[in-house]
Amino acid sequence: MTNNYFEAEDLAQETFVSAYEHLADFDGKHEKAWLCQIAINKCLDFLKKDRRRTIPQDETVFLTVADSEDVEHHVLAQEVAEELRKACMRLKPPYDAVAVAYFCEEKDMAQIAKEQNKNIKTVQTQVYRARAKLQKIYGKERVQ
Repeated sequence: MTNNYFEAEDLAQETFVSAYEHLADFDGKHEKAWLCQIAINKCLDFLKKDRRRTIPQDETVFLTVADSEDVEHHVLAQEVAEELRKACMRLKPPYDAVAVAYFCEEKDMAQIAKEQNKNIKTVQTQVYRARAKLQKIYGKERVQ
């Protein structure tokens, strides 16, 4: 989210320090989600501070920026969508095209089958296998 390795390292350290400081508040459930939420909040705070340091050059910036929570949600959604698209593109054919159409472009399987001139059962199988391959990709990224 920071596009800077060293700032990301600092934010990771801040995340774990904050988690340690608030360990008494932790209920013991969903530890990954709890830690991820702390990390997301740290990154969003960093991005807010980073935006404050820049001076807008055009008044239209103020017209296009809505509620900050909506903007944050939109930015996060865009980043997640872009990461998903990159992961889909790393798949080998025919799974890459089917995965992009299904997961990124949100097309239904019948539409994909028609566009790619395939049997719907073939598309269903390819989506199923693409999902499994994406889960492996995301699993490997989390471990590293």
